[in-house]
Amino acid sequence: MRRPVVLAALLCLLSAAPARAEEPGCGAPADLLDAPSLPILASGVLTGRLRIFATGSASVLSPGISTAAAAWPARLEALLRARLPDITLQMEVRGGRGMTALDQWRLIQEAMQRSRPDLVIWQAGATESVRGLPVEAMSEVLAEALAQLSARGVDVVLMDQQYSRFLRANAEIEPYREALRMIGAAHGAALFRRYDLMRAWTDAGTVDVERAPRDQRTATVDRLNDCLARALALFLRSGAREARR
Repeated sequence: MRRPVVLAALLCLLSAAPARAEEPGCGAPADLLDAPSLPILASGVLTGRLRIFATGSASVLSPGISTAAAAWPARLEALLRARLPDITLQMEVRGGRGMTALDQWRLIQEAMQRSRPDLVIWQAGATESVRGLPVEAMSEVLAEALAQLSARGVDVVLMDQQYSRFLRANAEIEPYREALRMIGAAHGAALFRRYDLMRAWTDAGTVDVERAPRDQRTATVDRLNDCLARALALFLRSGAREARR
């Protein structure tokens, strides 16, 4: 492996984003883009091979988008490939509507049997909060899963629920968000605060899917997924930078 080339790629990941992304994550508050250390991610970049596994419920597949390439995992992959052209990047996405943390953990375990990822991006808690399932059951699954992933040298980014006025009015979402925060902190997982990001974009009028005119709905969903991917790319860059320190 050509170490100078790989080191240059790592520095590319840690350096400022290209001019188009200079507006951080579509204008997201800067504190929402700060991540704790992600040493396995940084090591994967340094060695020239990065494996990412993303899982979740319906939103990991991004319903309502124009094409599969507009989903946030696909947009994230495209951004990483553009910024790290000399890295061998493998990205796998598994999930589906109605999947609980336990269902998603089984998908992660299956992926681990094939090849250990460097990074797991886990969109968790959506199904549980919508259905009002026990927070304790979700917490137990996540705690066990994060402990095992940490022991096996896998970085984890937990992604919390989407923000929506309807969800806020019809579900007790806060206990699930708090559980994700506490469990992530206890087991060294980074928390990507999607709920707060989407609320900030909604309040600023940057992206508001719920109030988008019908004929602009698909384009707005595409925009949301692109913003999420850009914000997440900056979040990962922050975690790699922390590891370098």
